Amino acid sequence: MKLRKQTGVAAVELAFVIIPMLVLCFGITEMGRALYQYDGVVKAGRGAVRYLSQQNLSVDDSYNEAVDVAKALAVCGCYICGGENCPTEKPVAGLTDFSQVSITKHPMVPTGEGTASLVTLTIGGTGDQAVKFQSLLPGVGWLPDSLSFAPVSVTFVYSTT
Repeated sequence: MKLRKQTGVAAVELAFVIIPMLVLCFGITEMGRALYQYDGVVKAGRGAVRYLSQQNLSVDDSYNEAVDVAKALAVCGCYICGGENCPTEKPVAGLTDFSQVSITKHPMVPTGEGTASLVTLTIGGTGDQAVKFQSLLPGVGWLPDSLSFAPVSVTFVYSTT
């Protein structure tokens, strides 16, 4: 076998292999970005409901103020979105506004040892309320423009005194 017949074989093999490898690498990267964004939404919700659990939610005025602060914590990561003490005016990735955050109070829920007052914070939902992940390459035929995460709900016990 002559060496001339083997010329260019490596380039042809590389052409066959590089496309699937690039697609695989891009897919792994996008999955990592999606998980990172979802984790950010979960942590934002956990921090916001933790703040609510430390407030007295029995009084309507303090409840309404605490809900506003908790929504700002969930969406922006600070007490007042766009305020002077807020390091960023950008919301958490995938969140657009306060309408994606809902808070429900469950006073005096019976437990095996008595009762507990619970507060639930839910981020996301369906339709416009859903938290969406935007791909780096939207509009490519085999990639959807955006994926919607399932709603994230976090429940904590809150103080009644």
